[in-house]
This record gives sequence, structure tokens and C-alpha cells, in this order.
Amino acid sequence: MFDSQKIKKDFPIFEKHPELVYLDSTATSLKPRQVIDKLVEYYTQYSANVFRGIYKISEKATEEFEKTREKIAQFIGAKPEEVIFVRNTTEAINLVAYSLGRKIVDKSSEIVVSLMEHHSNFVPWQQLAFENGARLKIINIDKQGRLLFSPEMITRRTAIFALTYVSNVLGTINPVKKIIKQVKKANPNTIVIIDGAQAVPHLKVDVKELACDFLAFSSHKMLGPTGVGVLWGKRELLEQAFPFLYGGEMIREVRLEETVFKEPPYKFEAGTPAIGEVIALASAVEYLEKLGMEKVREHEKELISYALERLKEEFGEKITIFGPEEAEERGGVLAFKFGSYHPHDIAQILDSLNIAVRAGHHCAMPLHQALKVEATTRASFYIYNDKEDVEKLIEGLRRVEKVLG
Repeated sequence: MFDSQKIKKDFPIFEKHPELVYLDSTATSLKPRQVIDKLVEYYTQYSANVFRGIYKISEKATEEFEKTREKIAQFIGAKPEEVIFVRNTTEAINLVAYSLGRKIVDKSSEIVVSLMEHHSNFVPWQQLAFENGARLKIINIDKQGRLLFSPEMITRRTAIFALTYVSNVLGTINPVKKIIKQVKKANPNTIVIIDGAQAVPHLKVDVKELACDFLAFSSHKMLGPTGVGVLWGKRELLEQAFPFLYGGEMIREVRLEETVFKEPPYKFEAGTPAIGEVIALASAVEYLEKLGMEKVREHEKELISYALERLKEEFGEKITIFGPEEAEERGGVLAFKFGSYHPHDIAQILDSLNIAVRAGHHCAMPLHQALKVEATTRASFYIYNDKEDVEKLIEGLRRVEKVLG
């Protein structure tokens, strides 16, 4: 495992809050000093708009901005011209739904999504199906939180197949490479969109190996700033898609009679972007690359294995942990039901002990309805967590029993 105490020294928030046990990285990760310094560098040294200025600091900003595009492309095995900057995973998926979905989905179409999707990868497809009269098909899960996918679900009418790589509740790591291969074999024309928000920060992801059509993920979940997301898409599909927004910088030529748009990715990047935040994202990628994504995965796997064992050992049948029992099949996410205590009460008591967890439905209400729980408590781990944090969580849950029992 990593020396998490050493890694914590890179995160200024622990200087301000040395007692903090941060177990909510699935919602948003903490930011290392290198990322913060890069953001400050932009605002203090070359805080100008990109692409538009024929002067040194604007050219510097543009250069750094485009370096991030190249860095992201390299990180996911893509080409820079296929990388689009948006605000977050939500906007990335909505971009595909509006720009391409509305073009290819009609009353004869089917859209396939899973029960475990975050609302960001469920509601856009649900609404597109409603608006265009398409059929929405749901892939169910088994008792272990594994996907019950069958290639027979894909027909000649399947226009869209949308799936999360890693569930933000169950922690389930879906066998996306295998599933995509089955989908494409059943219908080569089906467009496959992968929600990589919980995968790209934690696993080695290569879009060429996955063979998906689109991949969406967020900066803020992978040590980067908020306000930046990434959509990767195959070039030919990006060329087919309509622009998502119209305005400055995505235009090649405007006449009274017509407008000619730029080529992708710029066709989808209207207006002034989050320049400093995009530039700082490159530093987050560099930080993860230095650690090594394989090592990041191994660290989380060892930590989640330890947490699963210790929580069951300590609380037995009092605690119900949702998702696969084997650490090999799940990411660093633990959503659980603890006795009859409400997750909000649990989270509040843990907060009094400086332990930060998430309570609620985690933007996955259909999944919680299927699990027959209104809400869960979720602890999630990342590179700055260690086994001591697991023990503190256990101590916190003992305190919950004492206070509420």
C-alpha cells in the first residue's frame, strides 16, 4: 500500500484539519498542492483568455490549455482532437444526448441503461426516450450488485447503450470491455456511452481497449479542480453531432444567411471555458501518473478488502454492505445500512468525530428503490486513506450505537 501519511503532506487541507478522516472521495476528491499551485499560477502569471489574444500571456494560457488536452488524451489512450472540455460528467453525457441522441433516436428506437446508473447517466436517456417516443430498457442486478446483462437485450433497434464503469453506490466494477464487445457484436450501430466518473480516477482506462464510442468523466473526482469535465468521443461521431451550445469560439464563419462551425473538439466548446481549472487538471493527471494507476487500484483494493473484513468482523449482521463481497470486483466504495439507524444521523455523529461520509441516495434513486432502502451511508476511499481510517470509521460506528442505541 501507499504511504498515505506521506501522501497527505501533499494535501493542504490536512494542514488546516489534521484530524480529518475524509471518506467522501466518490463525491469529490481532495486537491494536492501541485494542482492548487498550478491554478494560482494561471491567475497570477498569465490570466488571459485563450485562443483570442495575439499577445504573450494569452498565447501562454492557450499553450497550457492545449497541453492539458494532450495530457488527457495520452492518459486515456486517445487523440487530442477527440477530447472535449465541459463542466462535468453530467454535462458531457447531456452533450451526447442532445447533440447526437436527438439525431438518431426515434419512435422505433430502444435505449438501454442499467439500474445502477447515477442520475446523470439515467435521466438524460429517460427523458430522451420520453420526448422521442423510444423504448427505455433497464438492465437489472443480482443480489451481489452484479449486472444481469444478456446480449439478447441488444436488438437491431438499440440506438443507445449507456453504462457506468464503476457504480458510485455498489462499488461494482462492471466488465465493460466484455459487455461492449457483446453489444457491438449484437448491433454494430449501437452507440455506447460509458460513465467513467468513478473509473478514470481509480483504474487504468484506455478507450481503444474498451472500444466504446464515448467516455465521460470529471476533473474534481481525480484530484483536479471543480468546474471541468471531459467528454471523449470517436471523431466520426463528433463530426456527425450537432453543436451543444452556440456562441463564441465555436464558430468558423458567420454570415447573415448561415453559420459555419469549427471542427471538433472546438465545435462543442462555446464561450470562455474554465481556463485555470483546465490547466490545473494537467497537474492532477501528472500526480496520478507519478503514483501509477495500477498502484492506485491495488491500494484501494487492499483497503476495501480490509474494510469489508473488519466491518463484518466488528458488527456482523448489524451492518449490511451493498455490492459484491469480493474486493476484486469493486472499487473503493462502501455503501451500507447500519442497524435501524438513519444514514443522516450516522453521518452527523461521525462528523462530530471529524469523519466525513456521505448519506442519502447518492443520485441513484432507482437503485435504492430496488435495494428497498430510502438511503445509505457511504464511505469511499482514495490514495490519502489507510487502514487507520477504517479503524476510525469503526470507532465512529461504535459511537453511533452508543448514542442512538
